Amino acid sequence: MAHVLVLAAHPDLRLSRVNRGLLVAARELATPPPSARGNTLEVRDLYALYPDYVIDVAAEQASAARADLIVWQHPIHWYAAPPLMKLWLDEVLALGWAYGDGGTALRGKDVWLVASTGGAESAYRPDGYNRYFFDAFLPPYEQTAALCGLRFLPPLVLHGAHGVTGAQFAAHEVAYRERLASYPDWPELADLEDCPTCEMPQGDRPQAAAAAAEGLS
Repeated sequence: MAHVLVLAAHPDLRLSRVNRGLLVAARELATPPPSARGNTLEVRDLYALYPDYVIDVAAEQASAARADLIVWQHPIHWYAAPPLMKLWLDEVLALGWAYGDGGTALRGKDVWLVASTGGAESAYRPDGYNRYFFDAFLPPYEQTAALCGLRFLPPLVLHGAHGVTGAQFAAHEVAYRERLASYPDWPELADLEDCPTCEMPQGDRPQAAAAAAEGLS
């Protein structure tokens, strides 16, 4: 049995059909009947928790440390994560905790991006208005994961979220539920490479190294 942490970040769920529906699905899985067996889920709606953008870093680190799988669930805004999800990355994945010297709290865990786009899949092509395949926008996520020792799992992406039919969203939701419930027993994970090793030299953060040395003296 695995512990799954879902971090949902949508700036206004009133305007969302896809992310609101996925959040409801995750919450339903997080509260199974007492007789149910399987993964345990923890769901954190970042915009509900932190409307003032003041993140409780200690609480978020504790949640992430408990998890075997961390889910980043959000719409794509300007080819990246929404601002509060980016702030979570900036503040929670701290030097000395998530990466760098002594930063091993997340090493060996998995991270899964569950994203939606406003543009159709055809927009993410060299001949589309976004000019690149969607995979071209993933390296910042992949490298963030790698620096923290997290294995980046194949993302689940729903394109054209504003125009999907009820049947299309229903199929997407079923896939989402099944993955949350069945992790880590996903067929493609058997052949997925381990997280690459990214050791950061202490000299890349000289101020942090000096502060740590001063604290030890």
